Amino acid sequence: MEGSKINDKTITETLLLEEGYRKYSGEDLDIYYNKDICAHIGNCVRGNPDVFEVGRRPWIIADNGSVEEDIRVINSCPSGALKYIRKDGK
Repeated sequence: MEGSKINDKTITETLLLEEGYRKYSGEDLDIYYNKDICAHIGNCVRGNPDVFEVGRRPWIIADNGSVEEDIRVINSCPSGALKYIRKDGK
């Protein structure tokens, strides 16, 4: 699933927050998570436990991985509960 889009439309922070996503800020990438649509498949935790660790608060630390690695893991989320916005405009 494309982590920077919803229904083939590029996402915005306003849209994500209105849809119930919570923001986890990083230096180069913001990660958004919506617990209400998460299917708890675990691709995120298995994909990079340095970034996604359920027992930690906050459980998502975007800067613990590279932008490319974070995006790879987010795009593996089958439910769309994880989204991202790059700060470099790409």
